[in-house]
Amino acid sequence: MARKIEDYALISDCHTAALIGSDGGIDWLCFPRFDSPSMFGALLGTEDHGRWMLAPVGDVIESSRRYIENTFVLVTRWRTATGEVEVTEFMPHGDRRADVVRRVTGLSGTVEMRQELRIRFGYADAVPWIRQRPEKQGNALIAVAGPDAVVVRGPRLTASDHMHACNFTVAEGETADLTLHWYPSHREVPPPLEVEKSLRNTIDWWTKWASAVDVGGAYADAVQRSLLVLRALTHEDTGGVVAAATTSLPEQWGGVRNWDYRFVWLRDASLAVEALVQRGFTDEVEHWRGWLLRAIAGDPADIQIMYGIAGERELTERTIDSLPGYEGAAPVRQGNAAFTQYQGDVFGEVMIALRRAREAGIEEGRFSWPLQRAIMSYVEDNWQRPDNGIWEIRGPLRHFTHSRVMLWAALDCAIEGVRVHGLPGPDDHWERLRDRIAEEIETEGFDSDLGAYTQFYGGAGVDASLLQLSHVGYLDYDDPRMLGTVAEMERTLLRDGLLLRYRTEENVDGLPPGEHPFLACSFWLVEQYACSGRIDDATSLMDRLVGFCNDVGLLSEEYDVDEQRQVGNTPQALSHLALVRAAGAIERAVAKAS
Repeated sequence: MARKIEDYALISDCHTAALIGSDGGIDWLCFPRFDSPSMFGALLGTEDHGRWMLAPVGDVIESSRRYIENTFVLVTRWRTATGEVEVTEFMPHGDRRADVVRRVTGLSGTVEMRQELRIRFGYADAVPWIRQRPEKQGNALIAVAGPDAVVVRGPRLTASDHMHACNFTVAEGETADLTLHWYPSHREVPPPLEVEKSLRNTIDWWTKWASAVDVGGAYADAVQRSLLVLRALTHEDTGGVVAAATTSLPEQWGGVRNWDYRFVWLRDASLAVEALVQRGFTDEVEHWRGWLLRAIAGDPADIQIMYGIAGERELTERTIDSLPGYEGAAPVRQGNAAFTQYQGDVFGEVMIALRRAREAGIEEGRFSWPLQRAIMSYVEDNWQRPDNGIWEIRGPLRHFTHSRVMLWAALDCAIEGVRVHGLPGPDDHWERLRDRIAEEIETEGFDSDLGAYTQFYGGAGVDASLLQLSHVGYLDYDDPRMLGTVAEMERTLLRDGLLLRYRTEENVDGLPPGEHPFLACSFWLVEQYACSGRIDDATSLMDRLVGFCNDVGLLSEEYDVDEQRQVGNTPQALSHLALVRAAGAIERAVAKAS
């Protein structure tokens, strides 16, 4: 059985990622991309679904782990009755290989280590054919199944009951390197990795990237790690930012709310641009902007809420029957049917992201502004359509208030492009449409008896996405309508001080009720508190949320306040992006008040 979600650390080469449990097991790894089928899938089942375990034999007196400075090089220290060792684990960056390195270094005494390797390609659907051969510097185990192959080098492994295992001893001052390299099975076995050189280069790359991060204030460490998480989830070649490194970690224990998050949501990417602009990462913003323009190129009617890592449009959802699910939460899914949904808010997200890029000094090209004008034409013809809303609700289409506000924001961005940046366009016409949408929002989306905006037109409840109204400039943070909406959220959506997205008990989404507080929404509430003068409330909630980060600074999607556990896919880009934004809001509010 997999460990608790917060027990996992991430390593990444900015093409894919692995999750390593605090017990020394790599329980999730997909090569060569984030969205490839898993070869280690114990996270969604048992060790028989693929796992690479490395840990001391016998009882462990003490263990701890950390990242080397501002990197994704993980160091775990194990202390036993006979000695102490460190295991340094990383995915090399920059050499265009697909490797995992596990270096064991003896610190004192002598420690016997145990290695167990279960390779299961294709979401545990394919047990590979394995052979071993001696090499000049040790032993190589070669595993092949279909298009996939890996070579594992290190201490010689012995076959036993569909796994390969060995014990080996490391004494003080000794080092043992274990490496795994994935390659297409039709190619020759690649040569060994130069581990020392690769480790040094990888540390240098991450450290150099992090050195450009402009952070300060009380939450500097959490912001720094969150921005590093964002970089780790960004595909180096395409610029696409995946929402998380995993699929099907449940939003509800034992339930069906299990989704594949290894794709690029325009919402997340838009927030990523904002965070990167605020922290001075112009190159990364330009890289992402290039991904966006390629992905949405063509007829605006074909714009999706999400795409594949390289901009793929077809993300057909299917059930993976070979994996039983995390703690039995089924089904496990590959793909995400939400790519077929219509969400009006996506146009606002795209336009806001491109406005942030302009503000960062990235000039509009011959292609980018005409595309934005085409989007405006589509908004003009379709702004009255009902949609699925930001939360991809798989229920009836509705006129979601947040979606309408984001359409308002799309037009506002276009108007700003003309009036501030001198770009060509019918700004007066766009202004009239923007004001018409605002009039409708006030008439249909605001309940004067409730004193709050509602989740959808004619609805009786609120939705945490309404916290975005002030952020996009629709109204001030301290506007009485906004304050009334926040008060209603506090009355109906707070669970032990944390914010739910909406009340699933009302069957809005067509799924069985029950989910946990959504971390990004709680960070949005921090921002609202800070910007409306409730600095003490903002700081108190922020301190609690940051405290949910695991020992290496990672957050998943939700938090179970009863069991005090992280919930959902991990690490979650949106949670970390919302953390960065909330920290910035507190910094500005404190500076303004002082």
